[in-house]
This record gives sequence, structure tokens and C-alpha cells, in this order.
Amino acid sequence: MELRHLRYFVAVAEELHFRKAAERLHVAQPAVSEQVRKLEQELGVRLFNRTQRSVALTTAGMALLEEARHVLRHADVAQQAARNAGDQATMRLRIGYLPDSLPARVPRALRNLAVSAPRVHVDLETGPALRLIAEVRAGRLDAVVTSLPAPTNGLRMTPLGEQRAVAVLPVTHAHATEPAVALQRLAPERLVVLPREANPAFHGAVIAMCHDAGLSPTLVEVPEPRVEHVLLAVAAGAGLALLPESVTERFASPVIRFVALEGSEATFRTAVVTHPDTDSLATLAFLRALQRTAGNGVAHGRATVELAA
Repeated sequence: MELRHLRYFVAVAEELHFRKAAERLHVAQPAVSEQVRKLEQELGVRLFNRTQRSVALTTAGMALLEEARHVLRHADVAQQAARNAGDQATMRLRIGYLPDSLPARVPRALRNLAVSAPRVHVDLETGPALRLIAEVRAGRLDAVVTSLPAPTNGLRMTPLGEQRAVAVLPVTHAHATEPAVALQRLAPERLVVLPREANPAFHGAVIAMCHDAGLSPTLVEVPEPRVEHVLLAVAAGAGLALLPESVTERFASPVIRFVALEGSEATFRTAVVTHPDTDSLATLAFLRALQRTAGNGVAHGRATVELAA
């Protein structure tokens, strides 16, 4: 299996169109079709269901997509490391975060870092919580922005505060124009959610909120851990959704509305997780930048550094 095969596969999987994938890759369409066919032959599975009018990922294709992205990200990092090997003054900071939760303090801290430490090069990647935390333990990531509780034993935690959930409604919903609404009044029969592994802490908080409100909605899980897919599903009428309030600063759409929940207490805590033995100057500079932004974000909490028991 070659990196070229994976790049062609990911382009088709994201575009769901061979011609558009070819244009994105700046190659001829037959070349894309041939490389995907070779990859399918090598793996012994069909990755796409193709008709004259549409292209759709198979179950095997969806399973491969996240791993293919992961391989390509690490290949790019490896290439960049080789190119920058002679430049000792440049420091890399590798940060992972969950697809549905990125408190406003983090991008503010990164802007602060760009001013105070301009030679720090930041690589960001998103993924499921457990995998990202495991990569901090293994030294493949310097920091992870994650929801709590999470398996952080032995790692250093910098709390970022707490977040509440917001309701995601189609713009035509009866409560879409209200400043806040009680979950009981929404009484969703179907709730669109990300896969549980993307953010187990928030997924559990949503289930608890519904239980406390006396609700038992059917969970409609989107196939990929991407907030955009949740928003599209809500707009298409698949159901309502509950998401962390930090998504309101990163996503907007004319066909959906974010509405606060009445009487909603904080549903989960967030923290930056780092390795306790790190000597990375870039990581330490990032933690200092987070300290300087304490109290100014969507989530409010003390910015002390703790070592998980």
C-alpha cells in the first residue's frame, strides 16, 4: 500500500465524486479511478459503492477513512520534521482536540503563543478522546484538549473550566428563535449524536440530561465524528441535537440555530492533558499562554496545573 493510494482514496471519500477528487489532486480522473481500484484489490474489499449518479462509502471505506487520514497526517509530520531537521530554532507543538469541543481559551492561547513564541510551529489534529490521550502517553502528541472524566491517570492536567450543552434546532423549529428553552419542552423523539468514542464524557452527559428530564429519545449516530455532519442531519430533519456550547463559536449555518438550555448546569469539565515528564519548551510556553487567558473564555474555571492520581 502506497501513500499515493491513500491520498487518492481520502480525496474521493471527502468529495464523494471522482472528477472533483481528480481536480483537487491535479491529476486525470482515470488515474484516480485506477489507484482506488488497485487499493481495493490489495485490501480485498470494496471501498465505494458507485453508480452513474453517485459515489458512497461502504462500511469498509468508512472504517479505512479515519485511519488513512491518520497515516497521511503522520506522513506529513515526518516530511516536515525531515525538512526542518537543520533548523534547531524551530519548535513543534502537536495538539490534539475532540471534534465537538474546543474551548475558546485554546485558540486565544495559540494567538498569544504566536506573539510570545513566534518560532513555535503548531500542528493540530482532531480525533477520538481515548486515542488522543494514548498518543500523549506515547509522546506522539504534546497536548490534548479533552473532556472529563477521561483516563488521565499519571498525566498532568490543566483545567479549562466547564461547559454546558446547547440545543441544535432546524431554523424552522418552533423554539428556534427563543433565547433559551427547557429540554423537557423540546422532548426530542430522535437525538442526533456523534459516535460515542469521539467524546465519551459529553456523550454520557447527554444521556444523563435526557434521563433527568424524563426523556428517552432514539439516538441517531452520524457515521463520521464531524460536527458538520450533525448540523446537516439536524437541518435535514433527522432529529435535534445537543452539543457543547463551544461549537457556537466555530460553526454557523443559516439552516440551524443554537439555543441555550434553561436551568442547564455545567454538563462536563474540560482540560489540557500533557505528559508529566515533558521538557518541551513549546509545550511549557503553551501552558503559560493558557494561564494568561484564564477566565476569559466560554468555559470558566481555575487554570491551575494538576497531576491526575
